[in-house]
Amino acid sequence: MIRFILALVALLSLSACGAQPEWASDEAVAQARYVHDGPPAITLYTVVSTRNNSGAHSGLMINGSERIMYDPAGTWHHPNLPERNDVHFGMTPKMVNFYIDYHARETFDVVEQTIVVTPEVAAIAAARAKAQGASPKALCANSVSSILRGVPGFEGLPRTFMPLKYMEAFGKLPGVTTRVIHDDDADNNHGVLMVQAGDPRLQ
Repeated sequence: MIRFILALVALLSLSACGAQPEWASDEAVAQARYVHDGPPAITLYTVVSTRNNSGAHSGLMINGSERIMYDPAGTWHHPNLPERNDVHFGMTPKMVNFYIDYHARETFDVVEQTIVVTPEVAAIAAARAKAQGASPKALCANSVSSILRGVPGFEGLPRTFMPLKYMEAFGKLPGVTTRVIHDDDADNNHGVLMVQAGDPRLQ
C-alpha cells in the first residue's frame, strides 16, 4: 500500500504528466515527418524515481512508416515539432535525445525498452496513438497500456495506471532490449532551458 501511494504521488507531482490538447496543421505535420532507417519498432520509455524506485511517467515511441512519440499527459515539447493530442511528429535522433534529456535528471532515471515489430504492427500502434486524443493528468500509463492492448502481440499486457507495473510487464515480452539512462544534472528540466537558450544540439 505504501508503495502504491508513493507511486501515485510521483505521478501527480512529476511535471512530465499534464498535457493540453494540441492540433498542428497538416502542413506542419507533413513538413516535420521523419523516417528512421531502423527496423519497425515500439519503444516504451518509463521515468523512474531514483529516490524510491516508483514509476513517474510513461511514453511510447513508434517507428514505422514515420517515427513518432506518443507522450500522453506529458508537458515535454519542442518548438520545432508539431503535436496532435499527445503525438509528436519528427522524432529525429536529436529529438529523441531531447526527450530523454528532459526526463532524466538526478532524481529520475529513464528506462528505454524496445521491441522490433512488423510494419503492420507498427502501423496499428501509430494509428491507435493518433486516434487516442489528449490524456488527462496522471493517466500516462493508462493511456499507453490502453493503446497497446489493441495491438497484435501486446494483448496480454495489463491495462494499468502504474508506469512501473507496465514497464515490468513490457520487459517480459520476448525480444525486448533494455537500457537505463542516468543523468546527474539538477532536478530542473534542464532540457527546456537548453532549448530556450538556443542550444544547437536540440535544434
